[in-house]
Amino acid sequence: MKFSESVLAKGRGAKLEVRTLDSRGSYVICKYLNPETLKLADKKMKLSLKNEKGEVTEYFVIPLKDSKRSLMVSAEKEEKERKVWNEASGQEEDLWK
Repeated sequence: MKFSESVLAKGRGAKLEVRTLDSRGSYVICKYLNPETLKLADKKMKLSLKNEKGEVTEYFVIPLKDSKRSLMVSAEKEEKERKVWNEASGQEEDLWK
């Protein structure tokens, strides 16, 4: 097949690859604060991705010593509905609005 340059990427060894859509959706990034001080409790964040079908995949994003790099680790799926604290409004809200 013939592909336009805008969907082609160079992979390892400069081999051409086609950049293909796997899914599209919404995301939420959560950080973790100390409940007493409201300062960062940990540098990790949690990235929750929801695709068009409503399926959720979650990852912990852990910064490495090199500030330009992070490690993503699959998080176990939580069955219960969770809420998050919205610092801007000062209220709890559903993870997925």
